[in-house]
Amino acid sequence: MKISVLGSGGWGTALAMVLLENGHDVTLWSYSERESQVLRETGENPMLGGVALPREMHFTNDMSCVKGCEAVVLATPSFAVRETARKLSALLDPGTVLVSVSKGIEKDTSLTLTEVIASEVGAGFPIVALSGPSHAEEVGRRVPTTVVSASRDQHAAELVQDLFMNERFRVYASDDVVGVELAAALKNVIALSAGVCDGMGFGDNTKAALMTRGLTEIARLGEALGGRKETFAGLAGVGDLIVTCTSMHSRNRRCGILIGKGAGVDEAVKEIGAVVEGYYAAATAKALAEKTGVEMPITEAAYQVLYCGKDPRAVITELMTRAKKHEIEESWV
Repeated sequence: MKISVLGSGGWGTALAMVLLENGHDVTLWSYSERESQVLRETGENPMLGGVALPREMHFTNDMSCVKGCEAVVLATPSFAVRETARKLSALLDPGTVLVSVSKGIEKDTSLTLTEVIASEVGAGFPIVALSGPSHAEEVGRRVPTTVVSASRDQHAAELVQDLFMNERFRVYASDDVVGVELAAALKNVIALSAGVCDGMGFGDNTKAALMTRGLTEIARLGEALGGRKETFAGLAGVGDLIVTCTSMHSRNRRCGILIGKGAGVDEAVKEIGAVVEGYYAAATAKALAEKTGVEMPITEAAYQVLYCGKDPRAVITELMTRAKKHEIEESWV
């Protein structure tokens, strides 16, 4: 199958490698000719730690590469998804399957990324979200990885499952695209918060509590917005939460560590040198929580640190001294 992957960062490149391994004709699109040239000439993406790129991979910065493709993977940063989809809309063949692999919620509209894509390309294009615990660096090294292919269109979800699945990259199918996308975006707030705790020198007890209660509140919001709670107990939720809260591959966690050690928020975000989705997601999640009336104390605490300059230690004390309550107030799954 002819497939174009739009976005030559670590994640887009790693997924292009999976598709090539599965026998597909793959073109990797870069935003600039310079990026495309470097990949072509060096045969490496520095974001993947020296992993050699397959010789069969095609490189371009011409988006017309999507013409004639049966599937197009959108792997740009979340802030660039709308612009990319807008440019893409005039070039697609009817019925092309679009695969969103970025994680985030659009800041100004609070739309998930598949909703952003749909608003630009219009009807007639099946859209699938591919998400789960999947650091690009590990996928590039063929470390066994498992993700979820989610769409309202069952045929499209299963098609994408077949495109990517092999002995090192397992894919489950789901029809809860809302839950999968919200889990992917909201868990970044918890991961950043976990990093702050690490930076302050707190231990495993603190992180375990933060992850558990954080998962509870993002699932609560996800359900209020139309997702299913059980999705948050799966790969897109708890699975992705584990890797982003514990791994040094996680930009969100690394940013939080810097803040926990005393760096200013702007300074920490700048030092990471790449998009820190949890920073933006905190503001969006807070707005959605207020709109839906969902209680999200950890997300609120993160917002206070990131946007209001509040001391993390003071925020943690406030969380620990909240009014007492029962742990399980309703069915979890």
